[in-house]
Amino acid sequence: MDDQNNILPNDDALHNITHVGGMYENWFLDYASYVILERAVPSVEDGLKPVQRRILHAMKEMDDGRFNKVANIIGQTMQYHPHGDASISDAIVNLGQKDLLIETQGNWGDVRTGDDAAAARYIEARLSKFALEVAFNPKTTTWQLSYDGRKNEPLTLPMKFPLLLAQGAEGIAVGLSTKILPHNFCELIDASIKYLRGRKFELYPDFATQGMIDVGAYNDGKRGGKVRVRAHIEEKDKKTLLIKDVPYGITTTQLMESIVKANDNGKIKIRKVVDNTARDVEIEVQLAPGISPDITIDALYAFTDCEISISPNACVIVEDKPHFLTVSDLLKYAADFTRELLKKELEIKLAELEDKWHYTSLEKIFFEKQIYKELEQKHKDWETVLAAIDKGFNPYKKQLKREIIREDIVKLTEKPVRRIYRLDINELNEQIKGIEGDIKQVKYDLDHLVDFAVSYYEGLLKKYGKGRERQTEIKTFDTIQVQQVAIANTKLYVNRADGFIGTSLKKDEFVADCSDLDNIIVFRRDGKMLVTKVSDKTFVGKDIIHVDVFRKNDERTTYNMIYVDGRTGTSYAKRFNVTGVTRDKEYDLAAKGEKNSKVHYFSANPNGEAEVVTVKLSPNCAARNKEFDMYFETIAIKGRSSQGNQVTKYPIRSVKFKEKGVSTLSGLKIWYDDKVGRLNTEERGVYIGSFENEDKIFVVYKNGTYELTNFELTNRYEPDDVVYIEKFSPEKTVSAIYYDADKQQFNVKRFRIETQTLNNKFLFIKEGAGNYLELATTHSDPVVLLKTGKKRSPEEEEINLNEFVEVTGWRTVGTRIAGNDLVSVELLSEDEDPSPDEEEGNVQGELF
Repeated sequence: MDDQNNILPNDDALHNITHVGGMYENWFLDYASYVILERAVPSVEDGLKPVQRRILHAMKEMDDGRFNKVANIIGQTMQYHPHGDASISDAIVNLGQKDLLIETQGNWGDVRTGDDAAAARYIEARLSKFALEVAFNPKTTTWQLSYDGRKNEPLTLPMKFPLLLAQGAEGIAVGLSTKILPHNFCELIDASIKYLRGRKFELYPDFATQGMIDVGAYNDGKRGGKVRVRAHIEEKDKKTLLIKDVPYGITTTQLMESIVKANDNGKIKIRKVVDNTARDVEIEVQLAPGISPDITIDALYAFTDCEISISPNACVIVEDKPHFLTVSDLLKYAADFTRELLKKELEIKLAELEDKWHYTSLEKIFFEKQIYKELEQKHKDWETVLAAIDKGFNPYKKQLKREIIREDIVKLTEKPVRRIYRLDINELNEQIKGIEGDIKQVKYDLDHLVDFAVSYYEGLLKKYGKGRERQTEIKTFDTIQVQQVAIANTKLYVNRADGFIGTSLKKDEFVADCSDLDNIIVFRRDGKMLVTKVSDKTFVGKDIIHVDVFRKNDERTTYNMIYVDGRTGTSYAKRFNVTGVTRDKEYDLAAKGEKNSKVHYFSANPNGEAEVVTVKLSPNCAARNKEFDMYFETIAIKGRSSQGNQVTKYPIRSVKFKEKGVSTLSGLKIWYDDKVGRLNTEERGVYIGSFENEDKIFVVYKNGTYELTNFELTNRYEPDDVVYIEKFSPEKTVSAIYYDADKQQFNVKRFRIETQTLNNKFLFIKEGAGNYLELATTHSDPVVLLKTGKKRSPEEEEINLNEFVEVTGWRTVGTRIAGNDLVSVELLSEDEDPSPDEEEGNVQGELF
C-alpha cells in the first residue's frame, strides 16, 4: 500500500509536466496577442477594429434602406462579436458620432459637451450612402468563420478610402497603444490624388470640435511628434471673454472645471464662468475688476484646458503584426490598397462581361441559325439532345472567345418557347455591341488604372465632400511664458539679517506681490547672487541687500554696484544685466569671491537708469580728495562677471545716493509677428519702432476700425484682422479707401487721429452691412494704382491721394474714388519703414 502511494513519475511523465511559470508565460503572450490584434489596434487594410468591422457587417446584412433600432443592430452584431452588448453599444455610438459611415436618428450625445447618447432602444441608425459605396463588395471580400463557426464574417472590409485617417483611432493594449488623429475628408482625397499622380502632399489633423491647431511639431504623425490644440477665445468686452469651441478630446464640463481650478489655485482671476452652449459652444468667462483680458487669455491657454498638447502614435496591424507608421505611410497604403481593389473589381467585371458576351453570342447563334430545332427532334435521351445542339454549334465555334461547355447548352434549352418566337435578332446584336463597348472601356480603365482611381476619388469628393470642409484652423501659436501671465496670488517677504525669504514670513519685510511660479533673485553684501524658486521659507544667506522677482531674458533691468576687492583693497564700479542663470547656483559678482570682498553700494534700475552717488573715503587715508561724486552713466553695461571700472584704491567709508539719473538705454525696439499676432523684442516679423514711456501703437482692422494700444508684450492682436500696424504719431495723416455697400462705390478719406483713449476701437468708415476697408496707409505722399472695368483687361489710373482729397475729421464719409467695377487698388509709394538701427520718433508701419 505504501509502495503504491509513493510511486514516482517515470521520465516520460516528467517531460510532460508544465510548470506554473510556463503556463503564465504562454497564456499571457496569447492574451497579449489577442488584445492587440482583436481589440485595441486597427487594421491597416480597412482602418477598423474587429468590433467596428462586425458592426458594419451586421448593419449591411440588415440594410433595407430604413433606419434600425440600435438595440436590434447590437443583437445582430452579437452573432459575430463575443464581448457582450456594452462594448458593441459604445462602439456604435462612437462610429455614429463621427458622422461618416453611419447615419443617425435620435439623441446620439455630443462629444463637445460630453452628453451621453440615449439608450440603444431609443436611437436608430443605418449605413450611409458613402459607407455602402466604399466599404462593401462581397466579390472582393476575404471571409472567415465567426467565433461560433455558424456564419461567415469579413476578415477585412474592402475599404476604398483612407478611413483610418478620416476617423482616427485610439486604443490601449498590453504594452502597446495607438493614437491616430482624425484628418479632413476632402484633404485626404486631395492627398490621395496627389500621391497617385506622383506629387508631394501634406496632411494635418482636423477635428469636429473645431478650435485651432499648431502643427509645427506634428512630425507626420510619428511617435515623438506633438500638436497643440487651442479653443478660440474672443473678447466680448473688457470684462467678458467668450470661449467659442473646445479642444479635441475635451468637453465643456472639463474645460469649465479646469478654469475653476486655475482660479482657485490663484493662476487666474475670474468672477464667474457660465456655460451658454446650445447648438454652438459658448462658455462665458466674466473677469474680476482690473484684470487685463489679454493677459487672462494667455493665462487660460497656459493654465487650463483651453490649450492641450496631443502626442500621436500611429500604430496599426500590418500582416498580423503591429507597426509604427507615419500619416503619409498610412495614406500611401490606403491609396495603393484602393487602387488594387479597383483593379480587382475591374477584373471581376471584365470576366462577367466576357461571360455575358459569350452567352449572348451563343443565344444569337442558337436562334438565328435555328439550332433550337434540335429540341423538336425525337432523340432517345437528353444527353443525345445536348450533343446534337453542341454539334450544331460546330460551324460557329471560331466566332466565340472560349469553348462551349455543357452548362451553356443547358442554359439555352431552358429558354421558354414564347421567347423563341418573340426573339429579335437585332436586339441581340445591340446587346452584344453594348457589351463589347463595356469590355473595351473596362480594358481601357485597367490600362489606365491611375486615371481610373483618380476619377473614383474625384467622384467621392463631388458626391460627399460638400459640408466636410476643414473645421480646425491651422495656426502658429505663440509660446506663453507662464511666469508672465500668472496672477500675483501671494506675497514675498524677506528677513535680511537672518537670510530668509519666503511667502510665510508675514512678520518680516514685505518685498512684492508674486505668483507661486515665480523665481526670486537675491543679492548679498558679500557680492554673491542667486536665483531660487519662490517657496514658503528659503535660506539664501545672511546680509541680503536686494531681493526681487526675477524676469528671465530681461535686458533692460540694470544693476549698478560698487564693491571692494578683499585681496587688493581696490574698489570698483560696474553695471550689468542678469538675463539667465542656473537656479539655486551662487554667482560671485565681486572680485571672484575673494575673502573680505563686500558691496558698498547697490541699486536695481528697471529701465537702465544711471544715478549719481557721493563717495566718501576713510579720513585716515592718504588721498588728497576724500569726497567726490561718481556718475554711473560713464560706465558701460557689461556682463555680470566683469570686474568693472576702478573707483579708488583707497578705503571707502560710505557711498550715498545723490541724484537720480536718466536711462542710458535706447528705446525698447519692438517687432510685430503677423503669424501669431504678438509684439516681441526678438526681431520676429515686422519692425514697429523704438518705444519709450507713453508711446503708443496704432492698429487698423479690416472692419474699418482703428485702435490705440500700449506696447506691452502681452497685447494680443488677431493677425487675420489686422490690416496696418505702426508706432503712433499724431502728426501723421491716415489715408483710407473703403467700400460703401449702400451706394455700391469706393470712397477715399484722409484724416488725423484725434482720440487718445487706449484699447477702444473706433469705426472710421461709413457704418453699414457689407462695408469693408480696402486700403489704409499713413504714407506721407500716398499714390495708388486703381484698376477698374473687366478683370482680364482692366483700365489703370494712378491717383495721388494728397491731391485727390483734403484732410477731414475721422468721422467723415469721404469722397467717391471708384465705382462698383473696381478690380484692385495698389499702393505705389515707396516704403517708409524704419530699420531697427534708427531711433526716430516717426516710424512707418507696414501694409499686410
